[in-house]
Amino acid sequence: MKKLLSDRSGRVLSGLFAVACAVLGFAVSAAFAADPRMSSAELQSAIDDAPRGDAQSVTGSLNGHDYVDLGLSVKWATCNVCAEMPSDYGYYFAWGQTAIKSAYDEKNSKTDNKNIGDIAGKARYDAARVNWGDAWRMPTHAEMQELIDKCTWTWINQDGHNGYKVTSKINGNHIFLPAAGSRIWSSFYNAGEVGYYWCSTPCKDFKRLSYCLYFGSSFYKMNSYSRNYGLNVRPVLE
Repeated sequence: MKKLLSDRSGRVLSGLFAVACAVLGFAVSAAFAADPRMSSAELQSAIDDAPRGDAQSVTGSLNGHDYVDLGLSVKWATCNVCAEMPSDYGYYFAWGQTAIKSAYDEKNSKTDNKNIGDIAGKARYDAARVNWGDAWRMPTHAEMQELIDKCTWTWINQDGHNGYKVTSKINGNHIFLPAAGSRIWSSFYNAGEVGYYWCSTPCKDFKRLSYCLYFGSSFYKMNSYSRNYGLNVRPVLE
């Protein structure tokens, strides 16, 4: 009977350990996880000491949303607007619009072919400011370029989603940008393959275009895109 209870308790503990590993996202030895002699104290110690995979370097929170200090001119949010986790895609916004739509085209665009200046922090146009409140806003072209220039970009898969781990060359902190694709008309395009992130800065000579971060598995750069298309927004703080 004692042996039976010992075997059962061992299986329960090793099962709990396996669940903890899955939730926390770290790797362990299969032999160690299956060890029926592990006590509850040893289990807790193993969980506390194990590395947490690719968790982000959260340094603060504002209005319920975490951010990371990359040592740059602004602090970067850990998630896209309306995403629950760093790897979630979140909502797609037409440039200068603050709510999602069933279709993304020129007919229902409020900013297409209009002379509009930088929209950072403007409640009428900034999706980050409207949806997250407080001092959150969209990044400018210069701030997005700074993210490119002063960070190391590594293509990874996090929680089943492809994207870039963006690591500061200054302090080693990092964020994750999922490759969420875009929305054009009523369809989704290239999710898991490329990422598009709006900047608050419009193109000066082309009133139908605004700047965005554009990346795939082998490149990352600044680009411009039609304002009526739905792209992601990653907020920043000054």
